[in-house]
Amino acid sequence: MINARSKYLFYIASIAALAVSGCDGQNQQNSASSDSTSQQEESVIWPRADVEALQDPATEAKIDALLARMTVEEKVGQVIQADSASVSPAEVKEYNLGSVLSGGNSAPGDLPYAAADTWVTAADEYYEASIDDSDGGVSIPIIWGIDAVHGHNNVIGGTVFPHNIALGAANDPELIKRVAAVTARELRVTGHDWTFAPTLAVPQDDRWGRTYEGFSELPDITKQYATAIVEGLQGEMTSEDFMGPEKVISSAKHFVADGGTKDGQDQGDAQIGEKVLRDLHGAAYLNAIDAGVQAVMASFSSWNGTKIHGDRYLLTDVLKNQMGFDGLVVGDWNAHGQIDGCTNENCPAAINAGLDMYMAPDSWKGLYDNTLQQVKDGVIPMNRLDDAVRRILRVKIRAGLFDTVKPSARPLAGDESVLGSAEHKAVARAAVRRSLVLLKNNNNVLPIKPGSRVLVLGDSADSISDASGGWTLTWQGGGLPNSAFPNGESILAGLEKAVQQAGGTFEYSANGDYKQKPDVVIAVYGEKPYAEFQGDVSTLLYNNPEMLEAVASVQQQGIPTVSLFLSGRPMWVNTFLNASDAFVAVWWPGTEGGGIADILIADTSGQPRYDFTGKLSFSWPKRADQGPLNMGQEGYDPLFPYGYGLSYADNQVVALVSEEAGEADAQLNKYSYYEHGRAQAPWLIQTSENNVHISAVDYTAQEDAISISFPNEDSGTFAIESDTPIDLFREMNGAMELTFAYRVETPVSAPVTLSMGCRDNSACNGSLDVTKMLKATPVDQWSTMRLSLSCFARTGADIRAVNQPFRLVSASGTTLSVAAIKVSEDSDGQDNCTQ
Repeated sequence: MINARSKYLFYIASIAALAVSGCDGQNQQNSASSDSTSQQEESVIWPRADVEALQDPATEAKIDALLARMTVEEKVGQVIQADSASVSPAEVKEYNLGSVLSGGNSAPGDLPYAAADTWVTAADEYYEASIDDSDGGVSIPIIWGIDAVHGHNNVIGGTVFPHNIALGAANDPELIKRVAAVTARELRVTGHDWTFAPTLAVPQDDRWGRTYEGFSELPDITKQYATAIVEGLQGEMTSEDFMGPEKVISSAKHFVADGGTKDGQDQGDAQIGEKVLRDLHGAAYLNAIDAGVQAVMASFSSWNGTKIHGDRYLLTDVLKNQMGFDGLVVGDWNAHGQIDGCTNENCPAAINAGLDMYMAPDSWKGLYDNTLQQVKDGVIPMNRLDDAVRRILRVKIRAGLFDTVKPSARPLAGDESVLGSAEHKAVARAAVRRSLVLLKNNNNVLPIKPGSRVLVLGDSADSISDASGGWTLTWQGGGLPNSAFPNGESILAGLEKAVQQAGGTFEYSANGDYKQKPDVVIAVYGEKPYAEFQGDVSTLLYNNPEMLEAVASVQQQGIPTVSLFLSGRPMWVNTFLNASDAFVAVWWPGTEGGGIADILIADTSGQPRYDFTGKLSFSWPKRADQGPLNMGQEGYDPLFPYGYGLSYADNQVVALVSEEAGEADAQLNKYSYYEHGRAQAPWLIQTSENNVHISAVDYTAQEDAISISFPNEDSGTFAIESDTPIDLFREMNGAMELTFAYRVETPVSAPVTLSMGCRDNSACNGSLDVTKMLKATPVDQWSTMRLSLSCFARTGADIRAVNQPFRLVSASGTTLSVAAIKVSEDSDGQDNCTQ
């Protein structure tokens, strides 16, 4: 174990005490209560924010006048937010919708992201539809929201900042305020009014796929950042800049304890006492409200078995009444449908609990009809509807939406020179430098001396997409060429420029081969991008045998080796640490890869141009099975503790560390079923005897696909299955799809069905007839089929217990090859059942 240096010992006394004392005498990960009612009986008092500076009698009078004129239909429309992929401007006008959002893959046009002028055109269309009062109705402008979570990450050319986990390591509130201000300016370029940020989660189990959206495992940094980000996005509450022309509405999310769920499960259950809920997970929300945040997003998750979206105690009694929040509470993506007794299209329980605006991306129309009827029937009280609409109107008035012009006529709108401007890039580059954490620097390998021969290896070195992580141009991120980031710079490009400026020579090789033996090797590797669902893991093991072989090989040749580890969380990398002379946690730094070279490459005199200042805001695991690993918990035993991080002034040698990963369970593979020419463990291929012939064929590499032939008149079955069922309900709710590559080998003449569900029981299987699609595909040509998980559920699949995610049934007359069978993100925002 590597001990924390003395200057970080104060964390144990001041911060860690919270994690212990706040648990009502129990470990914070294990202190469960039977239900939220028992927690309320403890009479835990939540602190109250000071927001009087924003409370304006003139605003309330204007709201009273609007409410008096609005019909019940108009009021119901205001409490519903639809996704831009599922609603037209004409429908915004017809239903008087209060808001439109663009989800992670929902941009105007054919791609999941768009250029500034395309965004602005769409913004104008929605805005003008919302204020059209030609039918005699009340003119109320919409607000358009988007997940700009590390910069404006859905526009071509935008400045993409390091993710929150990196910014937490920087521990620099003033810098983070500048980051938020840049994000607001770039959002204004595209006509957006609202960002769903900041995330104020305090992740307690790094196996959670959204760990990188948190700033720290302890609340202190998060509390400071809540203030800084809200003020950067909205302006300071008492200044003339508040909600000015270069500012946007901010949302604190996800209220509350989304980072405290059992086993780090996304949309899971936080089984904790109320004091921990308040002091650990809820603390930063007070800062956000004090700073004037205008929206709070409710969490998908539960607290002691009760879904937050349906928890009146938390949304109304705590957030609104005790804490004094007077803005709007918005839902998350169809999360209201997970409340007991609710569906995506029918959920009075959510608004009655205190939700003010449903996020109903593709379910909005049915939800509108049902909500309207429930108001008329008294199921939803009129005073509750009026309160929700009042809060929405209050935010719109404070944001100046009633006193502005269409988006394209506002300051900054459509000005692409603002995107990735030199000023903005400088802020991002500083954020990269401040966030890097030096874990190891034996023999002072860093900084790299001037005149050195440098070899860079690893395919992520030249990928801005890999360096930017999830929520970057697409929901899950990754897989995009550098040309998609016209204002960005890869890690490789930044290193090459700095090495050459220092008089050195440079070579790049993805696998470590070189023409001339280098003086030093820089290896760039790590986690590939992901977002929620796909990011959840059961172990913190980082497993990349090919890269480990490449790194170890050059080190064994006596070449000093530097590892740059890309990730959204700390991981077990002990084998890589031992194979590296220097090791840097670079997280996902975004589009300014040159910020890494600023620190790694010395100037021409051999002196560092910048020093390492980043400190771990998440504890680094000693074993792969240390899922919950947080300062202050019982048995705390990290490899690198919270607050650790070397600088060039340190002369600390990191000894070889144990390469025993611990008793980590094998990771349950929920998303990849057949890739690289084989079924992915624990999945296995099963075929019916004599009725199916299979053989290996080529797709993108040698024998990485499988040919399936049905030779007999009797039906045959090809299936991928496992004894362990998986729950794909939340993935279905997130509009994910079963995707695979396929090639029709001979013209299809027999019916072909594709099923998903359980084994040996038709009652829990959902089947789709894909014959027409296969017949329409040219023979001997590779294509991709995408089928929404919801399609299988609608045809009978028990989506919560899937142990057969892929089952083909056909007969004589069908031969096709398949490859890359997996569950992946929705690529077009459509419900694909038959293509």
